Amino acid sequence: MRLTFDTNVLVHAADRTSEHHDAAASLVARAAVADCVQTLQSFSECFHVLRRKLRVEVAEARRMLRSFRDVLPVAAASPADLDVALDMVERHRLAFWDALLGATARRAGCRLILTEDGQDGQSLDGLLYVNPFNADNAKLLDLALPSTNGADP
Repeated sequence: MRLTFDTNVLVHAADRTSEHHDAAASLVARAAVADCVQTLQSFSECFHVLRRKLRVEVAEARRMLRSFRDVLPVAAASPADLDVALDMVERHRLAFWDALLGATARRAGCRLILTEDGQDGQSLDGLLYVNPFNADNAKLLDLALPSTNGADP
């Protein structure tokens, strides 16, 4: 099942002070051998958070993003994704940026978005939103993301 990460998971993976760092870093490592596509938007938002909120220097933020890009193929939004996103905003009352991420991910073939935003368990337009930090979702994560070492992460 193809998946993508929302920005918040990437930020946790990059931020060693985050309570979710270890779990998020493990998810990204597991995604390297899974069917994962990452949106250009989430990389862009991650860079913004690293710089503005976490005060990471440009060179270090670039290194972090490069390490993600080395293992996660990138899908960029298309003009048609804008229309789909606007429809999602109208029908599901999503925030625009969440809708654009969803539209891009769906076009890229994703069926799963890992996010800690408030949509855990919701299925919208063929996308299942799952909080990877919720222990109740562990079995689904194990199906979508194989372990990198053959053992449970």
